[in-house]
Amino acid sequence: MDALFIGHTYIDVTLITDALPTGDDKTVAEKFAVSFGGNAVTAAFCCAKLGIKPDLLCTMADDWLGHMFVDMARRYAIPLHARKVRDSSLSFIIPKDGKRAIVRCRDDKFLHPFPLLSLDHCRAIHLDGHLPDAAIHFARAGREAGILTSLDGGGMRENTLELLKWIDVAVVAERLCEQMDFEPHEMLNFLKSRGCVVGAVTMGEKGILWYERGSGIKAMPALSIPKENVIDTNGAGDVFHGAYIYSAMARPEAGWEGHFEFARAASAHAIQHLGNEASLPSLADVEAMITSAAANAS
Repeated sequence: MDALFIGHTYIDVTLITDALPTGDDKTVAEKFAVSFGGNAVTAAFCCAKLGIKPDLLCTMADDWLGHMFVDMARRYAIPLHARKVRDSSLSFIIPKDGKRAIVRCRDDKFLHPFPLLSLDHCRAIHLDGHLPDAAIHFARAGREAGILTSLDGGGMRENTLELLKWIDVAVVAERLCEQMDFEPHEMLNFLKSRGCVVGAVTMGEKGILWYERGSGIKAMPALSIPKENVIDTNGAGDVFHGAYIYSAMARPEAGWEGHFEFARAASAHAIQHLGNEASLPSLADVEAMITSAAANAS
């Protein structure tokens, strides 16, 4: 395998609507999208769309939503390694004004242990902290084998602090800063203290703060997208993760500033489309965003 992504699977139903009915009311949504969902899962699909097809260890159920997900992965030629659960997980997402409300149904009661996989020829492991025992096992194995290990720190999970001991690249959200009562720069200092070689805090339209070994804290502004073009911000962070992993494997000479610039362009593309699948950028989409940003800056 080229890379291994580990996370919890959702089927996402994204709705554009002004209101959600209650009681006996009804409403009609303007648009909808149905796609794969989940942090590391969406990142894996992004990496595959860009050109490197990672293996994906994720929750799967033998129900009609599970069969739908298998079909989605087959379309992107992503090898699946199932962690069986009884019922598929489902998310209903309502984007509005650059934010999104989410209702989730989740089954994380695993029916079997996680599968033990060979990491021969693996170059990167990306985790979102779900499947906590598998995440710890493969993060540790990856670090010991000299494989790049990456964490999507979207929020505090039961294994987050333990996981960080085995993580090379930790990219966390402002939400985790809030949960730990840290300002973003304090979070970066904490990640350094845990041994993370590269750390970043993503802050949406405010861009990212980040560091790499031997450097101080750097700021990278978000690309400017007209407000009327922002359709759905859900999943943009997952696209960011999938894109920097792709960049780190496909063009290691670019360095981490280059990897994050590539990922920034990928996520700027993502927020202009409805649903995770439509949000996935191609290489041409990323290059177009980079070219457009350079033209606007000149």
